[in-house]
Amino acid sequence: MSKAARLGAFIVVTLAILVGGIFIIGGKQYLFSSTYQLKAQFDNVAGLDAGGDVRVGGVHSGTVHAIVLPHRPGEKVTVIMDVGRSTHEIIKKDSVVTIETEGLLGNQFLAISFGSARSGDVQDGETLSSQPPLEMADLLQKASDLLDGSQQAIENATRATANLDSISAKINSGQGTVGALVNDKQLYNNLEQTTTSMQATMTEAQAGVTDFQENMEALKHSFFVRGYFKNRGYEDSAELAKYEVERLPQGAPAKEFTYSGKQLFDKQDSAKLKNQKSLNAGGEFLANNPFAFAVVAVSAGMEGDTQKDLVLTEARAMVIREYLVENFGFDDSQLKTLGMGKQADASPSANWGTVRILIYPAGTDVPADKQPPVGISSKATSPQPVPAAADATAQRQ
Repeated sequence: MSKAARLGAFIVVTLAILVGGIFIIGGKQYLFSSTYQLKAQFDNVAGLDAGGDVRVGGVHSGTVHAIVLPHRPGEKVTVIMDVGRSTHEIIKKDSVVTIETEGLLGNQFLAISFGSARSGDVQDGETLSSQPPLEMADLLQKASDLLDGSQQAIENATRATANLDSISAKINSGQGTVGALVNDKQLYNNLEQTTTSMQATMTEAQAGVTDFQENMEALKHSFFVRGYFKNRGYEDSAELAKYEVERLPQGAPAKEFTYSGKQLFDKQDSAKLKNQKSLNAGGEFLANNPFAFAVVAVSAGMEGDTQKDLVLTEARAMVIREYLVENFGFDDSQLKTLGMGKQADASPSANWGTVRILIYPAGTDVPADKQPPVGISSKATSPQPVPAAADATAQRQ
């Protein structure tokens, strides 16, 4: 081949390579493809340059045509994109443009999300909504703050561990109360003996109180002091809770008879009836009308000893019940008692207390019976001082 032919072949090959490179580069820049322009606005483009990639669904689909700075402060930077016509069916009016980075420190590119089918098609030159880019400086600052917080937490844990080591060392060496208890066996034994002694003392004290109560009950029945309690209506405590209920039932009674203590009893602190005929109206109602059950509820005034007033009201309720049962014909299992102790009352004879006979209709829930007092031994269930049933019997005779 002649020299001229070789030169001609070289020029032809060179031109072919040049034309191929132009078409490849032009394809990347969409110079020879049908495109349309879209816009997006950002406060900061985070290093994005003209000519950068535009990707739709992660696929290269266009290039950044230009980046236009705002004309005045407060406005946004406008990015103009050339996008291939093939994306027109998936980019919609609600698509969002974001600036992303290739890898951790790579180049920036624009990413356009798919739009929804119900949204309209975009037009050439339309501006899409955008999201601010994640700047690496902000990310590094947040990571630095997180590391600082972790370092502080580690330092606090180290100090706490050191304090625990110090406390353990003091306990092991016998310092302080806990250290003495752990290391001094004699001190521990002395403390255990003291605790055992205190428990034994408490047991003996409780036994002494029980014996004292039993002795007092026996004393009340002795020949010398029996009259003192009998004058106040006290004779047998076992009878007090025999028919007593824990509380009044829910709901209003069908019938109620109310009396003052002064109207029925001879003294303010006595359970002896003086005007028992005043109870006849209540007794006749019980005998002549159907009822579910009834309660003799007695309360005392606000003066005097609380425990004594409670026993007094229980005794008065028992005496009234016995009078009604023995003088009027009805099912006595339906008549209960309730000593209520001190109750506030604004009546003129409030210090004498109040007596109520409450009669409830069928369907009313009957409260549970009151349980015998806890701690009373079998010896104490024999005759004990309480409001006088015997006195009430004597009065009825």
